[in-house]
Amino acid sequence: MPVDTPPIDTPPDTSPQMPSPEWHALPARARKLFVLIHALGFGVAGGIVAMGGATLLASIFDHDGLFWVAIALGLVGGIASGAWWGDKQYRHTRWKLDNDGFALQRGRLWQRESRVPASRVQHLDLKHGPLERKYGLATLVIHTAGSKLNTVTVGGLDAADAERLRDHLADRIEADVDA
Repeated sequence: MPVDTPPIDTPPDTSPQMPSPEWHALPARARKLFVLIHALGFGVAGGIVAMGGATLLASIFDHDGLFWVAIALGLVGGIASGAWWGDKQYRHTRWKLDNDGFALQRGRLWQRESRVPASRVQHLDLKHGPLERKYGLATLVIHTAGSKLNTVTVGGLDAADAERLRDHLADRIEADVDA
């Protein structure tokens, strides 16, 4: 059975491949990061709020045990609420790249969709925090020419997808400058 091979004198295609122009979910491993970050943040906030309430309870009832119970409940409640919220944030975040530019959709009840036309992109950044590196993820920051919302940040992207998105949008910037 013959195998089709490209001619030897044809250079390989090294241009970044644009993902299909449909909505993409974040990778499954990003869920852990969303849940962890939100649980920690809400847990700290719940602990701080509970500390105030615990101080009040302990002074009213003159019982130190209530102080620690209230703080523990605040921490556990904050962590549980943060984990739930992080999971919701993860499940309702989508992105797409098409010929017109980049779009980001977040939320279920209050949906927000940000659209960045390729012609408005000024420059792009990739961020890789320690937890993102551990899970093979990255954050893409798109800086635009607008003044109101001059950046669009997409966290939890697969590192390879983030690089492809950055490279594709950067190529579009260069093509617009050359035109």
